[in-house]
Amino acid sequence: MLQLFLAVAFSAAPLMLYLPPVRSLSLLVEALEAFLQQADLHTVQLSSSLRRGLSRIMAPWIGARR
Repeated sequence: MLQLFLAVAFSAAPLMLYLPPVRSLSLLVEALEAFLQQADLHTVQLSSSLRRGLSRIMAPWIGARR
């Protein structure tokens, strides 16, 4: 039983290196929220610009079909 416990304990130890400490998770979440807010602003601006650009490109074809 002791061998099984030690095997599980030492196999889980490398996984601890990939997880950040709990005290820094709030900073990570805060940074992710700020990043997503900025990305959302840029996405809205980009989509409106693309929509305007495509409408200007397609306007001659739409006008010709009417």
